[in-house]
Amino acid sequence: MHKILILLFTIVNLSCSIFVFYKRKRNMQAIDYSEIYVSSIQGRYVTYDHLNQFISSLSIKFKVVTIGESVRNESIKSITFGNGPKRILMWSQMHGNESTTTKAIVDLLNYLQLKKVDALEIGNACTLKIIPILNPDGARDYTRVNANKIDLNRDAHDLTQPESRILKKEYDAFDPHYCFNLHDQRTIFNVGKTDQPATVSFLAPAFDVARNNSPSRKLSMQLIAAMNSELQELIPGQVGRYDDGFNANCVGDAFQMRGTPTILFESGHYVGDYQREKTRELIFYSLLKGISTIVSNSIEEFTVEQYLSIPENGKQFVDILVCNDTTLNKDLGVKDMVPIQYKEVLKNGEIVFVPMKHVFDMTPVKIFGHKTLNLHDEEDLNWLKNNDIVKLLD
Repeated sequence: MHKILILLFTIVNLSCSIFVFYKRKRNMQAIDYSEIYVSSIQGRYVTYDHLNQFISSLSIKFKVVTIGESVRNESIKSITFGNGPKRILMWSQMHGNESTTTKAIVDLLNYLQLKKVDALEIGNACTLKIIPILNPDGARDYTRVNANKIDLNRDAHDLTQPESRILKKEYDAFDPHYCFNLHDQRTIFNVGKTDQPATVSFLAPAFDVARNNSPSRKLSMQLIAAMNSELQELIPGQVGRYDDGFNANCVGDAFQMRGTPTILFESGHYVGDYQREKTRELIFYSLLKGISTIVSNSIEEFTVEQYLSIPENGKQFVDILVCNDTTLNKDLGVKDMVPIQYKEVLKNGEIVFVPMKHVFDMTPVKIFGHKTLNLHDEEDLNWLKNNDIVKLLD
């Protein structure tokens, strides 16, 4: 009888585990992103002017508060959802020209508004506090820095800027268990030494110069491993690991120093996606996977070793690679190529991509192009002429 009871107990436990695993996977697979996607907010240029109508449409379950003002007195808002014990603080566009994660946050909020059952589970387990645009002046000017020309991600210790002080105030008052620091990265990044673009990169920031591990940094690494497991099913080989050099004046490092697991998200290039609408979708899935891992207490299923297995970012890509040979060959020597990189310019409320001849800080052994063109191919040559690039090849 005792053995039968043990067997029944084991079967019940196994069945519950399978159900929980199936439920977790089913929920992710059941998402129709086209239903979640907020099509009214698109492109690279995103300010509060673009967000305010959507924010105003949120139900009373979302608490919207003005938490301060920028250098030029523009309101900075936070949106709080849920009342669960696990607190997650996330902020986007502390660099004003890095808007992809802001769009992903909008999709996340829309998901929480539309998917009532999932939202209830998240809201009961977590409290999310989201600052969609921390640097509204930089967003309006489409610049990395704020109106005082200060990089807010180099102001965590000195706190010279009002936007930096607002984030610090919210961090102290909210006392988060996790922080999501949301950014964009340039198109130059590849994964490891491969010719795969770093479409998404992550970092568990260091808390000291020696880049040792701490309990909070390990949790950051494990949560990144969870998100990477999701992304590898969607974009295999296109997830990188950002440089972990320590800087106490960087926000992620500063919060990690205080014992809060902090994760840097970097939205990168997906083939042909200069408006970063596909990358936006991938960041949405990453955010949801990170939150669901916290909700389900499954973070221990993922390891530090899995995080460390993510290849570090390389800097071997350019937007356009012009080959002077008669055949396209990615292994051509550097001297046989002309690298072209787009400069993003704000013009009439839109971002224009202006081609510029690129100079590497350190020329890599191999260069990869998001678009590779043969100067001796008539079709390619016409494309170069039509896009005003031939003059850069002199």
